[in-house]
Amino acid sequence: MVEVKNIEKSFGKLTVLKGVNVHILKGKVIAILGPNGSGKTTLIKCILGLVLPDKGDILVGGENIKNNWTYRNNIGYLPQIARFPENLSVSELFRMIRDLRKNQNTCSNSEKCCSELVSLFQVQTFLNKPLRSLSGGTRQKVNVILALMFNSDLYIFDEPTVGLDPISCVRYKETILKEKQKGKTILLTTHILSEVEEMADEIIFLMEGQIYYQGSPKELMANKKAHTLEKAIAKMLEEHEQIHTC
Repeated sequence: MVEVKNIEKSFGKLTVLKGVNVHILKGKVIAILGPNGSGKTTLIKCILGLVLPDKGDILVGGENIKNNWTYRNNIGYLPQIARFPENLSVSELFRMIRDLRKNQNTCSNSEKCCSELVSLFQVQTFLNKPLRSLSGGTRQKVNVILALMFNSDLYIFDEPTVGLDPISCVRYKETILKEKQKGKTILLTTHILSEVEEMADEIIFLMEGQIYYQGSPKELMANKKAHTLEKAIAKMLEEHEQIHTC
């Protein structure tokens, strides 16, 4: 589904990605993890075409994304910070995004899908309210709906459950797992490792712009003899720190 081949990216003198190679299979939930500044967001933005790598190639669905924007038609994206016109109501925002994507194949059933998601995440009472009046949690529900409403083949979520209440978190995770069963591919970044342990088939752990670990959460926990993913990653980071301080 997604192939990242020897990607390198620098911003001035700061090298953020150093020869990253990733092969992501269709129908999997992949968690991209790592400390702050490890290159997670830059990697995601390279896949989205929002950042141009200095070297390397990225293929989505077997096609090189260089000088090609049409592949984005099949991506649902939830950024960590989403910004929309504050004067728009929620329903106006949904309608605006549908209009922007109306010529895309994924838009054919978006209105029905949007209505189902609005009901699922209990946003009905906020449809006519301006975005500026919404709480952080309600805004995040709106963002999740926008990412999911177009029946995309690839979903990319950056900290999707930040601000969500427990019921919405459960419904989000159930929806993602249903999309996985349909053969959809999901990339996510999050600091909530219990969610990764619960949902992810594979972890891509970045450290200083390079892949430090790639494999399943269970394999990492078994390797580090840890009962939780959080403890396994903590051990891995401690070992890395000890190596570099010796």
